[in-house]
Amino acid sequence: YLPFWDRELEVVINTHPQKDHYMGLIEVFKTYEVDSFVATPLDSSSKEYGVLKELVGSKGVRVINPQSGQRLRIGLIYLDILWPSQEFLAANLGKYSESSGGNVLGAFTSKKDPNDFSVVAILRYGEFDALLTGDISPEISDVIAEKLVMSTSRTIDYLKVPHHGSKNGLTQKLLDVSNPEVAVISSRKNNSYGHPHEETLKLLRDKGTKLLRTDEMGDAIVESDGKNVWVKK
Repeated sequence: YLPFWDRELEVVINTHPQKDHYMGLIEVFKTYEVDSFVATPLDSSSKEYGVLKELVGSKGVRVINPQSGQRLRIGLIYLDILWPSQEFLAANLGKYSESSGGNVLGAFTSKKDPNDFSVVAILRYGEFDALLTGDISPEISDVIAEKLVMSTSRTIDYLKVPHHGSKNGLTQKLLDVSNPEVAVISSRKNNSYGHPHEETLKLLRDKGTKLLRTDEMGDAIVESDGKNVWVKK
């Protein structure tokens, strides 16, 4: 929700190159001036992703290929990158290295599930922490849980539940470590995948986490001033 006169976006993040995550960005880049685009170097063979790459390139947008351990600062907001790791990228992208990768969009292919390349980051604003998880699998979910234990003593206020609430995303380990106050599941009503799955809903119910579902309520709005958190319905 932006005022009509604000046509600049400081940062756009595309977690991974699958259509349900990048298709809307084509219109975003047509409509707004984007300073930085955070995206993995994984490519997609779809013609639509080619359109996005051409648009980003023609506008001269700064592309950032994130790796775990990086911290990006946007004003008073920090993005701590938890995934993907350099080791994961090197093992799963053809001829990839940090020096050869550079900060380019879609330079490498892989036979591995694109979901596992999802950018995972903690957005920090004052005392407010939001964990953004893309479509990570249970295996990566547990890796993120271990990284959280090592990297922060703060609890998570907001969790974007992985993979639209699929059973192949959130694990008990990640939920216990993050212990979020609010969790949001983004999925379309009556979607063909059956998201969110009952297994994930039970995890969140048993934990007592406040759950917001876009398939039930439409837009889920969570606001913070860096200290307090408000949920708007």
